[in-house]
Amino acid sequence: MMSQFAGGMPPAIFLFLLGVTFAFLMDSQEKKGVSAGGRVGACVRRSGYLFAAAFAFRLQLWIFSLDFSEWANVFRVDILNCMGFALLVMAPMAVFRTVERIRLCAVLGVGIAAASPLVSAADWTGIPEIVRHYVAPDYNFFGFFPWAAFVAFGLSAGSLLRRLKPEEVPTAMQWLGWCGIALAFAAYTISSMSSSIYPNVDFWLNSPALIFIKLGALLILVAFCWVWNLQVTPDQWSWVRQFGMTSLLVYWVHIELVYGRWLGVLKENLGVVETVVAAAAIIVLMLLLSLLRTNWTNVKSWFGGLSPAPRRVSGD
Repeated sequence: MMSQFAGGMPPAIFLFLLGVTFAFLMDSQEKKGVSAGGRVGACVRRSGYLFAAAFAFRLQLWIFSLDFSEWANVFRVDILNCMGFALLVMAPMAVFRTVERIRLCAVLGVGIAAASPLVSAADWTGIPEIVRHYVAPDYNFFGFFPWAAFVAFGLSAGSLLRRLKPEEVPTAMQWLGWCGIALAFAAYTISSMSSSIYPNVDFWLNSPALIFIKLGALLILVAFCWVWNLQVTPDQWSWVRQFGMTSLLVYWVHIELVYGRWLGVLKENLGVVETVVAAAAIIVLMLLLSLLRTNWTNVKSWFGGLSPAPRRVSGD
């Protein structure tokens, strides 16, 4: 159960941080004096960028596996599609002021989480399959329900961070950490009760309790990361920060390695120890790739210095 929970945290973190950066974009546009329509347009363009990345990513995977992959996989609803769709739906939040989005986006996140079991239980007969994949909870896809709740919560948290004065941040981080502990514990306690307000709920698929447990863990993680990055090691190199600077590249390449055809012969054929070793090797490889990307100019200069100097040709 713990391994399954931990395995489901990375997408939640990814989506939450997306919401935080989306809030930063909205606030930046607002401070520049951009009109409400202009702010919404900027958010829609961000959504379009993610949709383009999503389809480019799926197209590359399909081309690399033409002999055994169906063309329909290009339209598979993966996390990047979920991100693009969630930003498109939440772009109108840019109309409101930053201080208003703190409350509105938190309420929106609660609403998405609370509605997930109802959306899952709805009759989808006659609805195109692609629509259902984008909207409804599914073990094989990243539907708007419940995953977009993390984007909404990230929007709320990012808006809050934008409103805080520097001297207020330490107190706010303490509150985030304690609220995260209380929220996770309360949600877990409620999930353990035999009674439920929903006629049918699947804890690992559409349970609001699981969303709030993960949100509690996220708030604890945010507080810990703030302490670690800005209080303990503010001036030291961090491999976590390094991954953050190249997150899309690392995501793209590691998906191809782990789920693509290159190492497909190893899939589901490794023991526990072998899996741990393989995971460690992938992390090291991705870290090297990230360093190569952010230091590409220096790498080119270094290789240029290794090349033989051009021969001088004397004149007649």
